[in-house]
Amino acid sequence: MTPLVAGVDEAGRGPLAGPVVVAAVVFDPARPRINGLDDSKRLAPARREFLYERIVERALAYSVVFVEVEEIDRINIFQATMVGMQRAIAGVVHVAGLARIDGNALPRGLPCPAEALVGGDARDRSIMAASILAKVSRDRVMTALHAEHPLYGFDAHKGYSTPYHLNALRAHGPCAHHRRSFAPVAQGALF
Repeated sequence: MTPLVAGVDEAGRGPLAGPVVVAAVVFDPARPRINGLDDSKRLAPARREFLYERIVERALAYSVVFVEVEEIDRINIFQATMVGMQRAIAGVVHVAGLARIDGNALPRGLPCPAEALVGGDARDRSIMAASILAKVSRDRVMTALHAEHPLYGFDAHKGYSTPYHLNALRAHGPCAHHRRSFAPVAQGALF
């Protein structure tokens, strides 16, 4: 019998602020497919929100993991992403026999066999679904952080290094949700 596959992807490796979010999704092959799945970066925000709800209701299992700024700064973004993948897979391993991870690196110590798939978020439906869950979850967090720290514009740029965000960092310095290990946040010359 072919094992069920957990698609795994992340959102938020590159921003200067906020968590990195990793999701794992396992679909039931007996259930109808969700139309319109794609790499989350290719979808409009409203479409991602719509698909998020469909994925959550149709998935056999899913897991969304947030690796917070403190852990990112302590172990670096690559290791934080790997840890997030381990945790997300652990959340669905009760039904999945294989993890298929977007990218070219596999975390160590996974609870099931795994394979890396470069460009998987454009090729594999379960990875596409994980991409959408991770992106929507992260965007929601960044919008909530905007309510706490409106000076930075997190609702618009989601923590990425846009000119507006860099100007806000220069004017106000970093807040508690900025990644101190990331340039230019780490470079005191900004402040």
